Amino acid sequence: MTSLNPSSPQQEPLLSIHSDSLTEILKQMGISLVVSTYQAGKLIVVRSEQNYVNTHFKMFPKPMGIAVKNNRMALGVKSSIWELHNNPSAASHLEPQGKHDGCFVPRNVHFTGDIDIHEMAWCAQELWFVNTRFSCLCTLEKEYSFVPRWKPPFITAYDLRDRCHLNGLGIRDEKPRYVTALGETDQPNGWRGNKANGGILIDIETNQILLRGLSMPHSPRWYDHRLWLLESGHGGLCYLDNNSGKLITIAKLPGFTRGLDFYGNLAFVGLSQIRESAVFAGLPLTQTLEQRICGVWVVDIRNGNILAFLKFEEAVQEIFAVSVLPNMVFPDVIDADLEFIGMNYVLPDEAINQTEMPSSDWQFAETYFAKGNQLYTQGKLQEAIASFEKCLELDSSYLSARFNLGVILGNLGQYSQAIEQLEQVIQAEARHAEAYNSLGFIYSKQRQLDRAITYYRQAINVAPKFAQAHYNLGMTLLQLGEYQEGWKEYEWRLQTPQFMAFDPPQCRWLYLTILTGVGY
Repeated sequence: MTSLNPSSPQQEPLLSIHSDSLTEILKQMGISLVVSTYQAGKLIVVRSEQNYVNTHFKMFPKPMGIAVKNNRMALGVKSSIWELHNNPSAASHLEPQGKHDGCFVPRNVHFTGDIDIHEMAWCAQELWFVNTRFSCLCTLEKEYSFVPRWKPPFITAYDLRDRCHLNGLGIRDEKPRYVTALGETDQPNGWRGNKANGGILIDIETNQILLRGLSMPHSPRWYDHRLWLLESGHGGLCYLDNNSGKLITIAKLPGFTRGLDFYGNLAFVGLSQIRESAVFAGLPLTQTLEQRICGVWVVDIRNGNILAFLKFEEAVQEIFAVSVLPNMVFPDVIDADLEFIGMNYVLPDEAINQTEMPSSDWQFAETYFAKGNQLYTQGKLQEAIASFEKCLELDSSYLSARFNLGVILGNLGQYSQAIEQLEQVIQAEARHAEAYNSLGFIYSKQRQLDRAITYYRQAINVAPKFAQAHYNLGMTLLQLGEYQEGWKEYEWRLQTPQFMAFDPPQCRWLYLTILTGVGY
């Protein structure tokens, strides 16, 4: 089955194909997934819907590490860390109503700078994350971009040039315990020299290197009394044998393995196609596997059998993190949706008990104003008109909505209705220069140039440096043959937003012929 999401900044289709068994696994276990793809700039919510898997794409700048614990989610993006909290009451307001059982809403954003944040994890109530550029593990404090807490013993200095490509973080007993890196090097980008077989696994409690010679290891995890990791260069899901100290591969998968989470007896493993670039050149995977897949594979950790898959095509080519959302079948994640965020409140219980809630049919005028603006930018003018009219129905004094309504009506040639709305704006706010200017423009469109000039002059009287009103006045005066003042006002065009410098070879009078010839 294929799902298509048409909204992509690259204008490429976001396609996914999945096995029927994945739908059943998500349903029976009562879980969903969140998957990050920094290459496509998306956080993907993977959830079951009826008899198929719904892949819901949310836009974030270069999302990588994900940490989920209880009702909190942390997301590492290009130069910041977002903290989102599950707000069940917010879920009830999502469309279609009654369908969502979770809604992660942004609560805090901490700016770290561009440190190439990789894996993250909650340790008790504290967030730890891999700072790959500076080759260290970090936590957050309000006063600082980040606080280094540990670095490999062979790293002699914090250096933003990525000395060992520290990437993976594993937690044990609520403490950071294991990390992976692509090289045991102390030189800027030194790990690149032996990336195919220079990877290491470190126990940070003892600073002991548990394994060397790994091919691009990622995602160490302590689960079910075993230490697991992904040997990405081989496409392997592996664990460290407690008796022999050797790495055991239980499954080889058709892609660059990166991103790992567990639930029950299942491992959810992220796969990437990997690019044909210098970073991935020479890996065993590129030499032995001609077709590499991007997606999420589900593996039974008891025997290594593949039980289900989700395969991405077209725009999504790389996966970084995969996290399970327990006890949520159809959640959502809110990105930079300021309208939705602005309508959600989280208060202490004591304050909630003293809060009077409006009736269920009560609505914000601001909601319809914001929606009208959004529809206008999308070119949906009739729908924008309906939103602004609804805003004014809820609050007739909302001047910004009335002004925008008048402008749209004027753009559609509904001049009498537009004039009525704009005149009401001026009656409520006599110094509304934009309304005077818009009225002038509407009268000029109807060839009532004298009335247009009157309104342009009123706009300028209110706002003497209103360049657009000066320019419009100049154009209108030139059409009436009032050249001396017309050219003076016309020069204000240089200060209008849409002006592009142009030095015509013709004289002014010839240029006037061109202007009047094309009409206004």
